Amino acid sequence: MRLTTTLAAAAAIAVSGVAANAGGMSPEVMEAPVVIVEEPAPAGSSINSTYVIIGVLAALLIAAAVNAD
Repeated sequence: MRLTTTLAAAAAIAVSGVAANAGGMSPEVMEAPVVIVEEPAPAGSSINSTYVIIGVLAALLIAAAVNAD
């Protein structure tokens, strides 16, 4: 009985010692922060395509009106 008690006490001390040193004595590893580079959106047209169509139609109407005379 005495041997069992001694072994149980030794096991408890060993487990608590391992748990206390689980982190070790090495310094913490500090990783560089992750930087996400966002790609800029592709440049779109600065003018609405509807204005281009209206301009072409207006030019055709003006050209037709000039040639009609």
